[in-house]
Amino acid sequence: MPVVKLSSKNQIVLPREAREAMHVKGKDELLVVVKEGITLIMAKPDSYRCALSGLGKGVYRKKYLEEERRSWQKTRC
Repeated sequence: MPVVKLSSKNQIVLPREAREAMHVKGKDELLVVVKEGITLIMAKPDSYRCALSGLGKGVYRKKYLEEERRSWQKTRC
């Protein structure tokens, strides 16, 4: 596991294997997410819609979304 050092200017250099795995190069933008003491660095997606598409697949039981959408049609103001 590569180790990086924080410079006096608060900068780090991503190891080559990390850059290659993330498919990033110089001047690309990265996202930094800090949660519960863990820091994640990931490539900024070109489209958040495409990056998030399909992430909820399998979360809901079968027919749940269809039932939920039908219930919206029944409630009128």
